[in-house]
Amino acid sequence: MAQLTMIQAITDALRTELKNDENVLVFGEDVGVNGGVFRATEGLQKEFGADRVIDTPLAESGINGLAIGLALQGYRPVPEIQFFGFVFETMDSIHGQMARYRFRTGGDLKMPITIRAPFGGGVHTPEMHADSLEGLMAQTPGIKVVIPSTPYDAKGLLISAIRDNDPVVFLEHMKLYRSFRQEVPEEEYTIPIGKADIKREGKDISIIAYGAMVHESLKAADELEKEGYSAEVVDLRTVSPLDVETIVASVEKTNRAIVVQEAQKQAGVAANVVAEINERAILSLEAPVLRVTAPDTVYPFSQAEGVWIPTHKDILEKAKEVLTF
Repeated sequence: MAQLTMIQAITDALRTELKNDENVLVFGEDVGVNGGVFRATEGLQKEFGADRVIDTPLAESGINGLAIGLALQGYRPVPEIQFFGFVFETMDSIHGQMARYRFRTGGDLKMPITIRAPFGGGVHTPEMHADSLEGLMAQTPGIKVVIPSTPYDAKGLLISAIRDNDPVVFLEHMKLYRSFRQEVPEEEYTIPIGKADIKREGKDISIIAYGAMVHESLKAADELEKEGYSAEVVDLRTVSPLDVETIVASVEKTNRAIVVQEAQKQAGVAANVVAEINERAILSLEAPVLRVTAPDTVYPFSQAEGVWIPTHKDILEKAKEVLTF
């Protein structure tokens, strides 16, 4: 196995599917010659040609409009939104068109589109680059929303997304792109969309998270262990559809839970996770299910993001509040 960063695992997945299926097309702003702003598509245009890895104008609405037309003609488009904060320019394509085509045509037409985009804080980006907007996507039926937290998950989930016949929004946390390496199989493999993963087994409390907050949760679990508590860390991996079965099974084992997200309290998907737990496992709970989130403000300028983004210390504090309820 190779030791890969997340960005390398993503490139590997794109290369795998470009080789496997001539109908896979990758396109977006600067994805060709430059290999993308984070080099996720580096070398792919040279390898597969400018007809398969395509530089587009700076126009998000045009990029996803093109994706819809290509999907209707039998292609598997993989458009990139350079930063997910720019998604507002293409909301009609995603919510008004992609999400509805299968229903609108009685299943005759499919939308095998995978929209890739970086998001997330902690790397001091300019305004409109770091926002966690996954909640906007997850609230629309017909769209799958995937957020990997490791290189291994990123490759397997991206291959699954590209092969899926429904639109998938595939969000990649910028802080995780090159923050660590992990063993990733060189051969192709898939990870099912809609299936959470237990990143750490525990028996006293379930910490449910996704994206970069999985790693903050693991740090908090290490601190809790020093104090005699055993925390289970559940990585959602897919935030729509939720793997309710895994969530409930974990809560029924630990009897306590917190849900962690980088997004603001009123955003993200934490509230929905809490609601599912309350509806399905309330009799197993020995304390309220609490949330660790960012404040309900707009994303701050980069100088202040360090005090705005939740950390393992915030998770530790909230977990102890639940454990001692």
